[in-house]
Amino acid sequence: MSGGLRIAIASGKGGTGKTTIATSLARALIDQGTPCTLLDCDVEEPNCHILLRMELEPLDEVSVLVPQVDEERCTRCGACGRACRASAIVSLPTAVLTYPKLCHSCGGCALACPHGAIREVPRPIGTLDRGTSEGLELIQGRLNIGEAMAPPLIRAALDAGRRAAQARTLLIDAPPGTSCPFVEAAGEADVVALVTEPTPFGLNDLQLAVAALRTLEVPFGVVINRQRGTNDNAPCIIERYCRSESVPLLCAIDEDRTIAEATSRGILALAAKPQLREGLLQLHRS
Repeated sequence: MSGGLRIAIASGKGGTGKTTIATSLARALIDQGTPCTLLDCDVEEPNCHILLRMELEPLDEVSVLVPQVDEERCTRCGACGRACRASAIVSLPTAVLTYPKLCHSCGGCALACPHGAIREVPRPIGTLDRGTSEGLELIQGRLNIGEAMAPPLIRAALDAGRRAAQARTLLIDAPPGTSCPFVEAAGEADVVALVTEPTPFGLNDLQLAVAALRTLEVPFGVVINRQRGTNDNAPCIIERYCRSESVPLLCAIDEDRTIAEATSRGILALAAKPQLREGLLQLHRS
């Protein structure tokens, strides 16, 4: 893959090693001279900076628009409440109540109000932070505690990543699972590497992620992490699934206690086991 592509590292479930692979791949690319920006879109619990030992500085505050009611103009007609599919605004006989954390910022209530009594005001939901280390740039989104909707912050992080990366390779550490945050991050990629583990749970969630990406029509392949050897060299359940579904198998990383111990101490997997470099670069070339 040449520079300038957007590559998402994603997974159908948490704990598969997605961030371990994303951070080590980013470092491997920088070490071989490939300009790279890493974007941490796991905004509910971003942790790429820990493995990269990187100090971050505030880049921007991210807000969404929510309704504010002008009580003097409001006639309690109820048009705003009827227009809101998220029940984020409710018209009562004596007042209009708003629930900002339920609001999807669609602006429908303001458009529906016949008296111009509603205007949209910004409400902060999270921050973007930035750091650099030895040529590697990291942009991180961090959702404020208690916020329920990650997609608006992920969109802001992706915008910042595109502006920063330009002709550089953009690696996106996507949120785990297959819900809206996953779709928001992975749907913006040119290609997705799905990280999984050779267990029944890993297979189940991989199947969900594959179905989601096929719906999005985004090219993808699979990375098996913590691959366990067998006495008869028989293919694992993930390999059998990939063959049956014609899913590209990008690479497999063996189960290794050295990597587990290193990452538990906040040490980059690549630093603990340099032999990973060629496999990671092969993943990038695939």
